[in-house]
Amino acid sequence: MGRRRRDRGVRDGVDAEAIYGIHPVREALRAGRRQPRRLHVRAGPGRPELAEIITAARSVGIPVEEVSDEALTRSLTPGASHQGVALEAGALPEVALSDLVGAGSEPRTLVALDGVEDPQNLGAIIRVAEAAGVDGLILTRRRSPPLSPAVARASAGAVEWITVARVPNLARALTELKTQGFWVFGADPGGELDLFGLPDRVVAGDRAVVLGAEGRGLRPAVCQTLDYRVKIPTIGRVASLNVSAAAAVLLFELWRRTQRSQIGNSARTAVPLDENPSGSGC
Repeated sequence: MGRRRRDRGVRDGVDAEAIYGIHPVREALRAGRRQPRRLHVRAGPGRPELAEIITAARSVGIPVEEVSDEALTRSLTPGASHQGVALEAGALPEVALSDLVGAGSEPRTLVALDGVEDPQNLGAIIRVAEAAGVDGLILTRRRSPPLSPAVARASAGAVEWITVARVPNLARALTELKTQGFWVFGADPGGELDLFGLPDRVVAGDRAVVLGAEGRGLRPAVCQTLDYRVKIPTIGRVASLNVSAAAAVLLFELWRRTQRSQIGNSARTAVPLDENPSGSGC
């Protein structure tokens, strides 16, 4: 019989998860958004970062238990790279969409994912989004993975810092954002608008960036909500990027343009452009 998977915590705590790896555990302790229960560390000498994590845990009263490397490995999902540490803690909280609308400073940036189901891709996108100063992430209740330990590991702990709202219908959520003054950009290799050629006035306000699953792209109902379909120009022979790489290019370009532009956030009004942003292609 194979080893039992224990995604829900080293001690099978109710509603507990075993966050593993130095970066995810350290960020979970720093962010303080989970309810920590117990820290498990590999017995014997370890990396200097482990001593820092143990000190941080004890400073806030979290019990620390030394276990053998074998016991720690057995307690986690097969293949988990724990680096000698795991934190038993409650799940990350999620918020309502309305809580994201007023969060952060203007111009606000939200990322919405349409059918990105792979935890590794989700974690990589979260890592990019947090680094680019994104104010929140929108996931769907179906066709989106939970904020699991695997996502925490793939994000190098960035998931501990980003606010997530999960919605039943993405198209309706994007429509609601538009009523709140957000521009909605969809990443689409067939889009009419070049990311690097977007006018400053278009990127000056609050915006939501929508990314679709690799291969399938954005669903038609989601495409119909978009203000602009934006493409990332490429000069190589491969015309598409991994979804997390596309997220990095899009989000850091928006951040760069925000820093450069002195245009304040304005009410959502029609912006005349020569291109036809609502054309087919999604």
